[in-house]
Amino acid sequence: MKRILTTLCALAFVMAGSIPALAAEADADTGQSASYYPISVEEYTYGSLDEPRVEKVYQLSLSDDPSGIPTEDFVRNGRLYYLLDMTRKNEVGVDTKPHIETVSQASATNDMETILQQLDAELEVTTEDGYTGTLHLDHTTVKVTADGYATKTQSLSASRSYPNLSEADVQWDGTEQTDGAGGIVTRYTATASYTGSSSYQYATGYTVTADYSGEVAKPDCDMVTYTAIFGSTEAPEGSEAPGTEQGDGSKSTKAAVDLSVLKMSLLVGGAAVVLAAGGVFAFKKIKERR
Repeated sequence: MKRILTTLCALAFVMAGSIPALAAEADADTGQSASYYPISVEEYTYGSLDEPRVEKVYQLSLSDDPSGIPTEDFVRNGRLYYLLDMTRKNEVGVDTKPHIETVSQASATNDMETILQQLDAELEVTTEDGYTGTLHLDHTTVKVTADGYATKTQSLSASRSYPNLSEADVQWDGTEQTDGAGGIVTRYTATASYTGSSSYQYATGYTVTADYSGEVAKPDCDMVTYTAIFGSTEAPEGSEAPGTEQGDGSKSTKAAVDLSVLKMSLLVGGAAVVLAAGGVFAFKKIKERR
């Protein structure tokens, strides 16, 4: 008997735990169970009488059943709203995602100002998985690296003359000159020559890399957009339609959920009482037999 009572209590607990999930499916306006929820709701006035209207937009795939769209009447702010029309429009969805494309190109210089002038500000891309878009240069990612280095050697030479020397300690070019007294004075001019070489390294070229970032997009699966248009009239006095609202939509939804929870709680409570009573009766019968 203990095992039976334990099973019955566990069943009641499971049923009670499922109440919020069931109640959460209530539509905010109609209070009815809904398979789909609108992606947008617009309220506006129509005609010379400024009739309040409501448009609810739903997006479904081609395989979805539009009969799940709520079309029941509902009451909001003292007015009864009823379905006027349901429009359908086939559309193609677009899927977008962020993307970074890294490009590289050769450069003859490593001067950053010159390089920035050579780079394009925008880049049109098509990814391997079919996304396309326009990306923009991220200046903070521009980098310059040398491709390699080479050594260059060049010859150097220089010469210098030293004129009007009186002595010739080395090999000189000498000339004779006369002084003012008729004497002969010898003067020499020295010429020194220097030869050598110098070497230095230089970059053979540069490679510039830069990132272009932005969003890319591609057509996605086909979708169908349904627009439910509700007209309105003054609600009958004392009207208590399932979707009656006394304020904003959240209050209506809460009221509908609370009502569903109350009903389910009463059902579960009643079932628990009946099961408990049955268990006590069975227990007494077994005791009497003993």
